Amino acid sequence: MAIEKIPTIEDIKHRLEANVGKKVFIRASKGRRRFLESEGILLETYPKLFVVNLDQSNAVRRRSYTYADVLTENVEVTIDNERVGFN
Repeated sequence: MAIEKIPTIEDIKHRLEANVGKKVFIRASKGRRRFLESEGILLETYPKLFVVNLDQSNAVRRRSYTYADVLTENVEVTIDNERVGFN
C-alpha cells in the first residue's frame, strides 16, 4: 500500500511557478457553500501569493490567492485538467 504524500506550500508554489503563462481554472470558496468559478492566465508568482488574470468579457481583472488557500482547499487550481495540490 503506497502512502500518498501530502503536498506542502513549497510543492504548490513550485508547481505554479512552472506553469506561469498557462490557462488555469479557479474555484474559490466564498463561504456558505458558494463558489466563484473562473478561468484565466497564471500571470505571476510571488513568495506568498500568485496572481491570475481573469478572462472577463467587459473588463480584465486580476485576482491574487495565497498558496495557503490552495493547501487548505479554499481555492482549487486546475491546470491542464489536473488539480494543483490535492488530487
